[in-house]
Amino acid sequence: MNLFDVYNLWNVELKSAEGCYLYDSAGNKYLDLYGGHAVISVGHSHRLFIESVERQMRRIAFFSNSIINREQENYAKKLGELSGYSDYSLFMCNSGAEANENALKLASFKTKKSRVLAFCGAFHGRTSGAVAVTDIPQYRAPYNCSDNAVFVPLNNIEAVRDELKSGEYCAVIIEGIQGVGGIKVPDIDFLQKLSTLCKSENVMLILDEIQSGCGRSGKYFYHQYSGIRPDLITVAKGIGNGFPMAGVLISPEFEPVKGSLGTTFGGAYLACAAGSAVVDIMTNENLMENAAQTGDFICSELSRINLATGKIKELRGKGLMIGIEMNEPVAEIRRKLLFDCKIFTGVSSTNIIRLLPPLCLTRKDAATFIGAFEQILANDR
Repeated sequence: MNLFDVYNLWNVELKSAEGCYLYDSAGNKYLDLYGGHAVISVGHSHRLFIESVERQMRRIAFFSNSIINREQENYAKKLGELSGYSDYSLFMCNSGAEANENALKLASFKTKKSRVLAFCGAFHGRTSGAVAVTDIPQYRAPYNCSDNAVFVPLNNIEAVRDELKSGEYCAVIIEGIQGVGGIKVPDIDFLQKLSTLCKSENVMLILDEIQSGCGRSGKYFYHQYSGIRPDLITVAKGIGNGFPMAGVLISPEFEPVKGSLGTTFGGAYLACAAGSAVVDIMTNENLMENAAQTGDFICSELSRINLATGKIKELRGKGLMIGIEMNEPVAEIRRKLLFDCKIFTGVSSTNIIRLLPPLCLTRKDAATFIGAFEQILANDR
């Protein structure tokens, strides 16, 4: 059997990883500034992370959600304390798309309505409901298309108000920071007005913090810079540091109904062990503070480079979620970073480089990237 060939692959075969570094089958060492789509939060192969998962594996790896699982309760308590949402409930599942599916379902259950407002450039996943509110038409098969999903421009509160006044919407879904859309950041004022408007219209506000959460922005969730408290918050990626896990944080106004949500693998023992280790490491190593400080350093240095070269159109992001929009396509820059400088980065569209490194990235490692990036731009003059 062959693999279904849907991915564009670099000619790199990784064999091991540690901290912010990756090692390939040819013995090359790479600096990881992408973290596998923002998944690696506390660093590759962290000793405490490995020990936690190994210890749980020796006890019990899996059973269904039909029995008491204290590891779920322990993880929920830890996550609530670190995130500042101890009064919310947690539903655990497996992927970001699944988390968004369940959040959308909860919103529809509660309001008895079906329409969802999303934003231009949004990405919320590839499963049926999540891809319907994703603003990338080529990801949607005819089966996924729905009149229930409507898109309006980000940061345009009047466009939101005009749609919600119909009274047909169960939810507004918005990313803390748009990732696939190019590191587009909602204005603080917009988030505050959006929250107020959703409350007045009895529409559930869903904050998709799958990529921008888990401390990446310098706070546990990006929306916490605005002081709002959404009805539903979806998490995934960094919370498992490579172990597939996700969840929905659910405000106290929702009453759980037996059988309304369910999952086979979500909240299994190994996932809880992985998630608990991530919380402990983030706390013990002050990784949110590091994300804020190292991100500020990178953006400051990139601004300096732009003053000298004028090649950067716009810098966007917060903490260690950074978008570098160039005036020209970035494919060749990214190729040189990878193969000449041994640095992994990401992209969005044709002109944007995305940086989503592990939150343990040091200033020294960040300076390595800055030096390489500056040299590539200088050689392209």
